[in-house]
Amino acid sequence: VVYPEGVRRGPARRSLAPTSLRLCLSSSRALTCALANCRRAPPNAVMVSLPPLDKASALDPAYYTSAAVFAFEVSEILRRQWQVIGAASLVAAPGDVIVREIGGAPILVTRNSDGLLKGYFNICPHRAGPLAACGQRGLKRLRCGYHGWAYDLDGQLRSAPEMREAADFDPATISLRTIDVHEWRGQIYARAGEGLSFATAFEGVEEIIGAGLDAIGFHSGTVYDVEANWKVYVDNYLEGYHLPFVHPGLTEVVDYATYRSELGAYWSLQRSPVTGETGPYGAGEGLYFFIYPNTMLNIMPGRLQTNRVVPTGIGSCKVEFDFYYAPGAEERAPEDLAFSDQVQEEDRLICEHVQRGLTSGVYQPGRLSPAREEGVWHWHNLLRAVYADAGLKP
Repeated sequence: VVYPEGVRRGPARRSLAPTSLRLCLSSSRALTCALANCRRAPPNAVMVSLPPLDKASALDPAYYTSAAVFAFEVSEILRRQWQVIGAASLVAAPGDVIVREIGGAPILVTRNSDGLLKGYFNICPHRAGPLAACGQRGLKRLRCGYHGWAYDLDGQLRSAPEMREAADFDPATISLRTIDVHEWRGQIYARAGEGLSFATAFEGVEEIIGAGLDAIGFHSGTVYDVEANWKVYVDNYLEGYHLPFVHPGLTEVVDYATYRSELGAYWSLQRSPVTGETGPYGAGEGLYFFIYPNTMLNIMPGRLQTNRVVPTGIGSCKVEFDFYYAPGAEERAPEDLAFSDQVQEEDRLICEHVQRGLTSGVYQPGRLSPAREEGVWHWHNLLRAVYADAGLKP
């Protein structure tokens, strides 16, 4: 893959991704080779051309409506890649449990008796019942709510009622299937398949954030439902182009004129000065990170908001929001939460209108703005590369 040429950047733009490089695309390496580091394609690589920014158009609408594309994205993109699950404080002690879903599969995260972070599919090996239905504190066992099979916090089966007559039944051979988990900056991340390493996915993020997340603590969470394909929500997040037309209140807080983008291999960043010491945000700089494929980190002075976009169908998704504040900044929480509701309602409405346009059979992909839609272009090219590697066409 030639990726990409002819990128036009102003002096304020910065990117960790070179303007011309090659992405390895073999049957097993579409995303395991970091864009920023991969220089040589393997012999069996699939070579496709990805559009440069100044010639780029949006994705074909079929990618937002195809059942085959959706099934592929859920199992081969979303299930395999790191994504934010929740606050580390929700699993602060042994037996604390977070329950979520990754790529259509139920999962749970806990700590064992030694305090080590553990992740499992929330599926009992007996007959697929749930080990936990909601977040909990201080459990000694993970007990299936269907037939009562109980597992220790290391995932090993310890008891199974009324199984004495089962020939050759050995509890020592039965355990929960594990997933990968990682703790970073007070948050828990997880993936349920083989994909990018955490270091590759987040390369360069730590250096930009610096001490920006130090001392913050989890405050609360909420979920927003959107009747649009999950990628429509991501597309919308990745550009400030729509701010003056969709978010009049947000435009008064962030400086649209100096809004700019930066690119890493598997993330993009929008940043802007934030004005005023009153209102939902403190004065300083706002950082809006998107981490491939569905995590957002919205960092304001004294505040972090994490988002995770979770598909609930081809044309629907939910967006999980968690709010964190530094000591003393919690006083802004009521106004911040209300402002978030306002902005998300505006985003919901425009995303649902876009979804109707994409499903109309009328829309043809439009050109992207090099000045304002660099993040969308970067994201779409990541998707195009994975689709091409799989030979996927809607």
